Amino acid sequence: MAVTESHHRHYQAKQVPLFPLLSLICFVSIFLALSVFHKTSVSPRPHQSFQFIDGVRSGRSKAADGRSCDYSDGNWFHDPNLRISNYDHTCKEIFKGWNCFAANKSNALEITNWHWKPKQCDLPHFDPVSFLEKFRNTNIGFVGDSLNRNMFVSLFCSLKRVHGEVKKWRPAGADRGFSFLEYNLTIAYHRTNILARYGWWSANADGGKLESLGYKGGYRVDVDIPESSWIEAPNFHDILVFNTGHWWWAPSKFDPVKSPMLFFEKGLPVIPPVPPDVGFDMVLKHMISYVEQRMPPGKIKFFRTQSPRHFEGGDWYQGGSCQRQQPISPQQAEDLFSLTNNGTNVEVRLVNEHLFKALNGTSFHILNITPMSELRADAHPASAGGKKHDDCMHWCLPGLTDTWNDLFIQHLYKH
Repeated sequence: MAVTESHHRHYQAKQVPLFPLLSLICFVSIFLALSVFHKTSVSPRPHQSFQFIDGVRSGRSKAADGRSCDYSDGNWFHDPNLRISNYDHTCKEIFKGWNCFAANKSNALEITNWHWKPKQCDLPHFDPVSFLEKFRNTNIGFVGDSLNRNMFVSLFCSLKRVHGEVKKWRPAGADRGFSFLEYNLTIAYHRTNILARYGWWSANADGGKLESLGYKGGYRVDVDIPESSWIEAPNFHDILVFNTGHWWWAPSKFDPVKSPMLFFEKGLPVIPPVPPDVGFDMVLKHMISYVEQRMPPGKIKFFRTQSPRHFEGGDWYQGGSCQRQQPISPQQAEDLFSLTNNGTNVEVRLVNEHLFKALNGTSFHILNITPMSELRADAHPASAGGKKHDDCMHWCLPGLTDTWNDLFIQHLYKH
């Protein structure tokens, strides 16, 4: 019996040699590791239809090791143990419609488990205490539409969490603002939809150039006059972050027939009338020049790129929605945003083309948040809180705009 067992063990050893078994185990381990990696990261699209201008103004900056790094080129990685935000939903400055946790959005906490990792370097989460120390005696202004308010609130909530002695005030015509008294640091938000001054225009009974062309009403846009809410901001702030774009491609606001945009320059109507995209270029040219002439040397000026919308199945007034629970793939982003598709959300890349052209050769730095944001279809408020229409434009707080501020502050540190 002992001989038989010995012979049987010898036969098994021949049938399953050690080296092939170890090779099989290694192969399976590598395969499983690659599978997990693939499932927990989302890569950006391989190519965008717009080009970046040179140097730091394109979103490139020096990484911690001194190398140049394009912070806009990276991947989203999921970490269930990570919370990227420096604050939570109890921050009172969060607009109700953006407070996804309080509104019971199903993935509200999951949104903060995604970390943006540039391919060439790291994008660290900023430390609010260090930021307050470093930017003592500094005034920071956000100038733009409600998406810039989204970013402003994210920064305020992060700083308020570590420093409670805050005074409300609205400097230089700001819509809202706060001063962190111990550090004499002020942050403020100046609301402006299209940067330039605009208001309703009605035809004059005595006639005029526009009246002779059949115009009876519309929105007068003075391309060379800033809106009053931020006209003093360049003289007050040491750092400014601008944005515009969402209102320009919005027929529900500026209907080309019922309420067209009518552009004026030096107080006179532009004749022949020009379409909104041409008017947009005129406004950018004048507003950029206005800031450069009035903001003292050594002050820092950013222009943030367009924040993408993620409406699927139609625009907001057509029943469009954004119910995704995870970031989308690069190909899905192309389907939503490609200029050739001319889809519902095409404005993001159209606006960026105009921005890059207008900013080239200026003293502005570009804060390029578009590539990282195009993949985050999961991070909008959507129908949270029982909204009548899905909000696929703004972002949940805490959420994606926390990463925008990580990028913003990383660029500030390099200056």
